[in-house]
Amino acid sequence: MALVLSTGLYPESPPWRTHALEVSHGHVLHVEESGDPAGIGAVVLHGGPGSGSSPLLRRFFDPTRYRVIAIDQRGAGRSRPRGATAHNSTAELLEDLHCVREQLEVPRWLVAGGSWGATLALAHAAFEPQAVSALLLRAVFLPRTEDIGGFFQDTAGRAPAAWARFASVAPADRHHDMLGFLAHGLQKPAHGGDAELPRRLALAWWRWEKTLAGGASVSDDEPPEPEPDRETLDALVDRYRVQSHYLLHRCWLDAPPLLDRLDALPQVPTLLLHSRDDRICRPEGAQAVHDRIAHSQLRWVDGAGHDPSHPAMASAMVEALDSYAQHGHFGGGPAP
Repeated sequence: MALVLSTGLYPESPPWRTHALEVSHGHVLHVEESGDPAGIGAVVLHGGPGSGSSPLLRRFFDPTRYRVIAIDQRGAGRSRPRGATAHNSTAELLEDLHCVREQLEVPRWLVAGGSWGATLALAHAAFEPQAVSALLLRAVFLPRTEDIGGFFQDTAGRAPAAWARFASVAPADRHHDMLGFLAHGLQKPAHGGDAELPRRLALAWWRWEKTLAGGASVSDDEPPEPEPDRETLDALVDRYRVQSHYLLHRCWLDAPPLLDRLDALPQVPTLLLHSRDDRICRPEGAQAVHDRIAHSQLRWVDGAGHDPSHPAMASAMVEALDSYAQHGHFGGGPAP
């Protein structure tokens, strides 16, 4: 067993193998494997959609016990083409997961995902239940109209001053449809168009997201985050182009709704970790998912907001994964 640092995370474990896996319609997935090649198979699903994987996500896993597979989804991170929305839908992501698992010869894997990654984990488990040995879902997101609209419109009044700054990038008559305005503006501008508009929109979205991610303790009148460098800002444009594309279509998980698909989930250890002060993925969504999965556990990790690196959330993730590696369940009871 590797030593856990005071941050609650395992030390960085560099990938021992990377792949550029060709999938359908010209997409090439960047896939990394780290940890123990003979360890428990686990796949990490990043959020967004469009965010890409980060080294943080594999630091929840004991590298002496797990074989960790991190995938940059279509259009995200180091997958190519970055920021592409053509042939990029949830159905295609599910086919990609099947392809990766076959290529890497993983019969079953523990699926860990946060935010959108938790949503995709549920969809994957319903699509291929035989492929899933356990589900660890951090800050699960439900792509319902009210959840998506609540993020962009701030109808709950979580941070009115910050939302006003966010909305100021759009004309007043578009404030009721910020998602539609952003999705259109984040496309590559036509010849002669405003080349800086996508960067301005991505910066406003990023600052608004940062405001909400810190949880209820973040003051509404704090100064805006400093502007990222040009390279980072261009990556944010691509990320939010993909994300707005998914959110406009409610992630293709509304017919039938995701909650109605959960009856197909396998009877495997299933744990939801959520903070009651998460202002991006509403805690009501986690409760709704828990209520529909009879064998699931829901643990509240309060004070963490939507921050996966918050010490309380990081510790909860590490403890759950350590328990699974040792006992075959996430603690709090035997495996289903």
